[in-house]
Amino acid sequence: MNKNTHSKQGVIASRRSAAAWQSPFDRKRHNKQTNLALISLFLVVSLFLSACGANASASGLPLPEPVEDIPQASSWEGRPEYGPGELVEYIAQAGDTIPALAAHFNTSVDEIYAANDFIPRDAATMPPGMPMQIPIYYLPLWGSQFQIIPDQAFVYGPSGVGFNTSAFVASQPGWINSVYTWAGRDNRNGAQIVDYVAINYSINPRLLLALLEYQAGALTKSEKPDARYILGFEKIYYESMYLQLVGAANTLNNAYYRWRDGSLTEFELKDGSLVRLDPWQNAASAALQYYFSQTLSADDYRLAIGPEGLFATYVTLFGDPWDDSVEHMPGSLQQPELRLPFPPGQTWTYTGGPHTGWGLGQPFSAVDFAPPTDKSGCFAVDEEYYATAMADGIVVRSEFGLVVLDLDGDGDERTGWVLVYLHVATNGRAPTGQSLKTGDPVGYPSCEGGRVTGTHIHVSRKYNGEWIPADGPLAFNMEGWVAHNGPVAYAGTLTKGGLTVKACECSDAFSSISSGIDQ
Repeated sequence: MNKNTHSKQGVIASRRSAAAWQSPFDRKRHNKQTNLALISLFLVVSLFLSACGANASASGLPLPEPVEDIPQASSWEGRPEYGPGELVEYIAQAGDTIPALAAHFNTSVDEIYAANDFIPRDAATMPPGMPMQIPIYYLPLWGSQFQIIPDQAFVYGPSGVGFNTSAFVASQPGWINSVYTWAGRDNRNGAQIVDYVAINYSINPRLLLALLEYQAGALTKSEKPDARYILGFEKIYYESMYLQLVGAANTLNNAYYRWRDGSLTEFELKDGSLVRLDPWQNAASAALQYYFSQTLSADDYRLAIGPEGLFATYVTLFGDPWDDSVEHMPGSLQQPELRLPFPPGQTWTYTGGPHTGWGLGQPFSAVDFAPPTDKSGCFAVDEEYYATAMADGIVVRSEFGLVVLDLDGDGDERTGWVLVYLHVATNGRAPTGQSLKTGDPVGYPSCEGGRVTGTHIHVSRKYNGEWIPADGPLAFNMEGWVAHNGPVAYAGTLTKGGLTVKACECSDAFSSISSGIDQ
């Protein structure tokens, strides 16, 4: 096992991954003497390759040479007390954005751009492996520097392709093989429950299995623990393995996407001690640290997030996750062109601003629209008011209340761009396998699936298994209407030029929006 952590001087050890502004530059380790000239050259070459769609080696340009691994540091080794605004070196990780990095390093967006003037102001995601300098403002109590798993092992994306949960569980002697319970409108066995939670919350089934094994011995112990709540989520009626996994998935996603947007930087352990997440952490490890802070004692937390904790369990079951070279979030990720999710010429109501894509809380990846009506609550819509494909794609899942549209055409919702429609009526719902063109019917808005207060359609986006927030550097853009968060979930606006539509269930003139018409 050759898992690296950061050096004492704050140099991040880049992982075994590849990507640079959508080109396959090898992501290598950089020492503290990386100079600004090399950084600028790196960016210029990367931008050139991205624009041309070329492979780095095919271009004739030399790839960076690997350097020796940085020696492993103690997972609890503290950071030095940096001077205010001191520049520290950072290697961009998958999914990094400038606003989130500013929050992690307790600095500002403007200061990061000033220190890295080669980064375009409109850049969305940073290229993994790109060296940066970040002005840091020291805070005490930064936590563990140990990175537990890479982000691609957290989301249910390309790294999950080819893994057979049922076959793996069947090969193990544990009590999970005897689980059989009601979940998602059907009776399911243990492996099917894991897959059901994994696909809906978009969390890698390997991670869910590793948590079940680490906390409850689900794969290797013949008897289920006596504990009423095997994963520690003490909530009424949550005793089943299914609902414990739902609690875990919600907690993990809330933490993962709050780290992504910069709103999670610290939390308390059960003994009241404060932990500030290390600025160099990755989203998956930050999420797992938060998860264990909510379910374990302080001492058990420290064990769980270190090399002998969940990481060791994961390696025993599946091998070293850092050996997976799949990089699921490229640099400069761009959303494909999307239409509003209803027919041209119609006017619907923007009833829900950014809110959860699935489950409770983060990620705020979804927005809601309702067709015109003089009714309230749940009702059957008129025939002409159907939800539409926002882009060309293939329906890869069609089930109660749900349609998933795969935009890259490979038939797998774990890869590429995907649109998720919720509250789609059974009658008229597009079937699995159907190819749709932009504007084709997906189905009718309804109250089917989840808890709702009225008939509407809910749409959200994923890329390579990662939910994409409706607001942020890669905001939801439909016919030029761009989503913005409000002060709370479901509030918010859509803006286009100088025009603003405000989310409201009231269906007034300020919440009305038309498709295919310049308003």
